[in-house]
Amino acid sequence: MGYTRNSSHSGKKKSSDRLTIADHAVQYGAICLRFSPASERAVEVLLITSRDTARWVIPKGWGMAKKRSFEIAKQEAWEEAGVKGRVWKKSLGSYEYEKVLDGGDVVPARVLVHLILVSRTEKEFPEKGQRTLRWFAPAEAAGAVDEPDLKNLFEKVPDEVAKLLRRGFKHGTSKLPFAQSVP
Repeated sequence: MGYTRNSSHSGKKKSSDRLTIADHAVQYGAICLRFSPASERAVEVLLITSRDTARWVIPKGWGMAKKRSFEIAKQEAWEEAGVKGRVWKKSLGSYEYEKVLDGGDVVPARVLVHLILVSRTEKEFPEKGQRTLRWFAPAEAAGAVDEPDLKNLFEKVPDEVAKLLRRGFKHGTSKLPFAQSVP
C-alpha cells in the first residue's frame, strides 16, 4: 500500500493537500463508546448525523499537521460531538466511502478508526447544533450506517470492551465515570 501526499505551498488547505493511500483520500474517525447508564454490562456507541445528508456517521475528519491518527480522531470526536475520553492508540480498522468535497467533486476516502471510551460530554463544542447525536447499541449502529466495513467495525466493539474488562478496567469508578447523556 503506497502513501503519498499531494501538497501545495500556498499555506491554505486544499483538497490536493490530503494524504492518500492507494488512491484514497485519508480521514481519521472515532467510534465513541460508553457503558450504558441503564445496564452495567451494556455498551453503547455514539452516532452523529452528517451535515449535508443527515446520514448516521461517526465523527471523522482530515489530517492535522503534527498530530497522529488517534489524536485527530479524539479531536474530531470533541469538535463534532462534544465528547472527551480515553482513546485507543491502535486503530480498530478502516472503512471506505465516497466523500463529496465542497466543490461537489466525489473522491474515494479511507477512514482509519480509533475507539474512544467516553468519560464526559461537553455542553458547548464547535459543531453543536449542526448535527443530531444519538447513542445506539453496537448492533443497532451497524444497522443505521451505510458503509459495510463500518458495520463490521461496530461488530468488533463488544470484543474490544471485553478485552478492556479482562485487563482489569472497572467502569463506574471515579477514574473513568459513566458518560453523561448526550442531549
